[in-house]
Amino acid sequence: MLGREKKEHQSYIEIVLFICALLCVAAVVIITIFVLVSALPLFKEVRLSDFLFSTHWLPTSRKDPGFGILSFIIGSLYVTFGALVIAVPLGIATAIFLAEMSTPKMAEVLGSAVQLLAGIPSVIYGFFGVMVIAPKVRQLFGGSGYSVMSASIVLAIMILPTIISISEVAISAVPKGYKEASLSLGASKWQTIFKVILPAARPGILASIGLGIGRAVGETTAVLMVGGNAPIMPKGLTSMVRTLTMNIATDMGYASGLHRTALFATGAVLFVFIMLLNIFVQVMQKKVKKDI
Repeated sequence: MLGREKKEHQSYIEIVLFICALLCVAAVVIITIFVLVSALPLFKEVRLSDFLFSTHWLPTSRKDPGFGILSFIIGSLYVTFGALVIAVPLGIATAIFLAEMSTPKMAEVLGSAVQLLAGIPSVIYGFFGVMVIAPKVRQLFGGSGYSVMSASIVLAIMILPTIISISEVAISAVPKGYKEASLSLGASKWQTIFKVILPAARPGILASIGLGIGRAVGETTAVLMVGGNAPIMPKGLTSMVRTLTMNIATDMGYASGLHRTALFATGAVLFVFIMLLNIFVQVMQKKVKKDI
């Protein structure tokens, strides 16, 4: 009798969990359909090639309206790549230290600091960028200070907690037998870390980088405050920049008609980019797991 009640209780829990999973999937589907349906009317007036490969963005002009977002796509890529160049080596190095070298007390303190870094609001990072990073960039490299470089540095700081936390978990999850076998064969501690532990933890590290890229591409507020928000093609690290998310946040408050539709189309491009990125990361994870 008790066994039957236990099975019924488990079946109820499974149904609730299944409904929760369906709600999550439904939310993604509804958002996807909404963005795509709102974006498609643009292409009755504007060719897809002009939208994706033109830098002419003048949606409110009556004489020569333009809806090209190439400069925003390039700006997003520049800023994201710059953030990864800074954050990935620093984040993985920190994860290695926390997982393999620090004492339990030090790991606890540093882990708490990383979690605190993850909880800081985006606008605070933006203020820090405006007051500290942008002036330093202006002083050292010239320009206005509101640039690709400033935005990349701020984004790198913002995605560090994601890369550190997930990479540390992946490194700590490597079976201890791998490490012990390597050391017993005469390998040094550094050789064991770089030749055994890191290759075994690659799927988790790739996941951390993928999530970091997603965070960097989708960030708006902090980048808006330090990037300069100029709708031009960035020409270098000290050039002002406007990303896809910045363009949507800047114009959505007053956009209407075809202009508003173009912003939804910009969101659709961003959505497709994130989706392709997730697929790529998953494929790489599966490939890495097969090679291990």
